[in-house]
Amino acid sequence: MNYRIFPKFEWPLAEVGFGTWGMGGWSGADDRQSAAALDRAVGLGCNIFDTAWAYGDGRSERLLGEMLRRHRDRRLFVATKVPPKNRQWPGRASTPAGDVFPADHVIEYARGSAANLGVDTIDLLQLHVWDDSWTTDDGWKRAVEQLKSARAINAFGISVNRWEPENILAALATGLVDAVQVVYNVFDQAPEDVLFPECRKRGVAVFARVPFDEGSLTGTLTADARWPEGDWRNLYFAPPKLAATLARVEPLRALAAGWKMTLPELALRFILSNPTVSTVIPGMRSVAHVDANLRVSDAPPLSGAQLAALRAHRWDRTPDSCP
Repeated sequence: MNYRIFPKFEWPLAEVGFGTWGMGGWSGADDRQSAAALDRAVGLGCNIFDTAWAYGDGRSERLLGEMLRRHRDRRLFVATKVPPKNRQWPGRASTPAGDVFPADHVIEYARGSAANLGVDTIDLLQLHVWDDSWTTDDGWKRAVEQLKSARAINAFGISVNRWEPENILAALATGLVDAVQVVYNVFDQAPEDVLFPECRKRGVAVFARVPFDEGSLTGTLTADARWPEGDWRNLYFAPPKLAATLARVEPLRALAAGWKMTLPELALRFILSNPTVSTVIPGMRSVAHVDANLRVSDAPPLSGAQLAALRAHRWDRTPDSCP
């Protein structure tokens, strides 16, 4: 496992981290399988785990807390997220900041997450949605300052709305943001345009989420893919989105085969080719997924020709009703 530095705190983070949404909030999650995957990741050198209260109403946080107690001898970093008070994803400018992240709400959930994790101090607390129109509101800023002053959190970050990577630039200018979590993958390359240069300029860490485009870049989706009722993927891949996505996946599958790698490996290696990325956090629920994803850290960098070929697959989508 290779490590990259979290800029403002000099933390050495595994460049391939562990996303826990699947173990807390997806259908079919199995706690024993999740625990085995977490332990395997620690054994392979992973030291950064991303979670959220919304992932099963604290379920994934509690699973992580149990893992932390099993590995007290290791320095493991945990990032979690405060849910919006109005429970609306994504963040919208039409909603007042006070309805989403009032100070008492942020503080309450920070304390609740710390209790779920069994820690006194959360390494990185993030807001789970955002709109830059909220930047001038004093509530969330007061909460961050109070939590840091009380050493209830070390670092503060914001998770950016899907397909809106520049909808955080005003917040970055406050100097309060230590980390940004953003969708970045072979399809979603827009963060490279403005957000990444701004993060480099300000010394802000970048967590790359959704590296597999919610599953399409694993190569396992088919035209008849369906999920249990209520599973959010039924919306994300609703017709005609699924057909359009599969049409874009096939050329990438061919590239991966020609380069003698799997499609998930190609997807992760593309992200890791960008030095602005502090860590990529694929969602994992099984030991097999952990083994495959963490192994990518040991692979050599993609060549210039390979990166050029992958840049041609940029897909600039626009915000819609996806969660």
